[in-house]
Amino acid sequence: MIETTILKIKGDWEEVVDDCRFTANKGALGHEPSDKFKKRALISEHSPIRGIIFKWEWREIKHWTVVHWVRHKWECYVNTQRVDRTGVDRDSMRQDSPQNFRGEANTQHLIDTMRKRLCFKASRETREEAVSLKYAIKKKDNLIANVLVPNCIYRGGCPEHDMSEENRCKFYENFVKDFPSDKCIYNIQDRYDVYNEEESKLYGKIW
Repeated sequence: MIETTILKIKGDWEEVVDDCRFTANKGALGHEPSDKFKKRALISEHSPIRGIIFKWEWREIKHWTVVHWVRHKWECYVNTQRVDRTGVDRDSMRQDSPQNFRGEANTQHLIDTMRKRLCFKASRETREEAVSLKYAIKKKDNLIANVLVPNCIYRGGCPEHDMSEENRCKFYENFVKDFPSDKCIYNIQDRYDVYNEEESKLYGKIW
């Protein structure tokens, strides 16, 4: 299983709440806000959450999964494959050649990215990297990790363009069957809570 190393966290919740208070012409709070505030800010995707930035590293992931990650609009640093620096002919390299990867993304970036990379229609290997990143973040900030969910949980249904019987993954269909509560379906925080409570079981099949 791929291992994610969190290198640095820039910004904090006290900064986030003070930016929120500034927009309402209020003074600094002077301490970290409540979990209730954090949850509201994360679910509403209030712009000050961008002030919390995670920098992480993956070692020796496949080149073709690196290509998936660099499509997202945040900072990516990948070790070079230039022949003058490696001594290896790039034309002879396989698509699964190992590369080291560093990413730096704010909380909003992570929410947007994980909608795609935790999706069961994403490639297995890329999804494994996404799950690893989420659980590394969870050790640092459980509430931020809990809003990192696949697109169907985020939107309350599957938005993929190919919804034919043989191609759709049926993950959300099964989720709704297993957890039919109206609160779970219509309340975003409740839906996220149920998803995260069951995530270890739900994601067991990807390993």
